[in-house]
Amino acid sequence: MSSRRLSELRASDLLDHLNESSILVLPLGAIEQHGPHLPFNTDLEIARACAEAVVDRVGDANDLWLLEPLAFTKSNEHAGTPGTFWLGPETLLRVLDDIGRSMAATPAKKLAFLNGHGGNSSLINVACRELRLHHDLETFLLHPNVPPDQGGPSTEEELGFGIHGGVGETSMMLHLRPELVRMDLASRNVPEHLAQNEHVKFGGSVSFGWLAGDFGPDGHIGDPTGATAERGKMSFESAVTRLCDAFAEIADFRFTD
Repeated sequence: MSSRRLSELRASDLLDHLNESSILVLPLGAIEQHGPHLPFNTDLEIARACAEAVVDRVGDANDLWLLEPLAFTKSNEHAGTPGTFWLGPETLLRVLDDIGRSMAATPAKKLAFLNGHGGNSSLINVACRELRLHHDLETFLLHPNVPPDQGGPSTEEELGFGIHGGVGETSMMLHLRPELVRMDLASRNVPEHLAQNEHVKFGGSVSFGWLAGDFGPDGHIGDPTGATAERGKMSFESAVTRLCDAFAEIADFRFTD
């Protein structure tokens, strides 16, 4: 196949190319504020670029099929900023259920969410189980990089708080879409007093509800000032390699021996 985009197949092709081992890959992004220096589509661009690279690299080997990305997701932590478009959690669950119901009409049985927006993660985990229960799909959640508040790594200078518009995302966008980045507007915004906590902090044993405005008016949380395109390229290539390895395991995954 010259393309592994499911939307480019014809109805008459579907049964010839999809089977129970096929894996549908759905990039999940967001259209939400990312501070003064990054565009609203940061999460969407990163998720889409990673998904396209992975499908291009290992799509044939693992029978991956790329779905069109979902741009509007659960971004209500940024609801106070005009230009942010968000779905309520109940709405997004309904949307994902409809997507799963549609997928269940195809021969494919595995659905992988490649999620570029950390604010989606908890809800997508709920959706994964609901889709398993109601539509008999095998469901998986992957991230280009696991967010620090969900156990992923954070740079030393960001003290575990580089979760939104920090050095990681900014570097990735400098690599992928440099024309959309304004480094002259980048500034440090790290809640250093919380880093002293043992439990109540991002990645700590006690989670907490938060809105972007709780950490100041600029909207980002982290320190993008050290971001570079070179750093972003390394991060992107590392993410794609890691995702390719993960999809190989998804392709072989089964619940019992």
